[in-house]
Amino acid sequence: MKFSKRHFAKTITWRIVGTLDTLLLSWFISNDMSVGLKMGLFELVTKMLLYYVHERVWFKSTIKESNKRHILKTFSWRGVGTLDTIVLGWIITGNPLTGLKIGGAEVITKMLLYFGHEKLWYRINYGLDRRKERRQLKNASEL
Repeated sequence: MKFSKRHFAKTITWRIVGTLDTLLLSWFISNDMSVGLKMGLFELVTKMLLYYVHERVWFKSTIKESNKRHILKTFSWRGVGTLDTIVLGWIITGNPLTGLKIGGAEVITKMLLYFGHEKLWYRINYGLDRRKERRQLKNASEL
């Protein structure tokens, strides 16, 4: 698998947002700050690895850049992320119901946050020299 600066940067920025969300939701749902901290810590590792692989898979997708693509990508990532959260919540608390509650709450918050993250990154050309060149050529030809 080829390394991509863009996908790595997206992985880091998303993990910051996602970890804060997980930490706060886990703390709130479990009423135990240590559960929130443990969830945040473990997800730093599991989610970064899963997110990077998800980015590489979607980068190879033939679906053109559009709201449809962003929505499909949002749902596919949320499925992977929610399953990871449920399993981690269950392992950390020893209670499958707590894992389900944390994962269930995250479905809503994370999808909204992820969609915004995707839209923001679509506007950033970091690591997309070819896309920037294509846009410049297109703009020049429209003049």
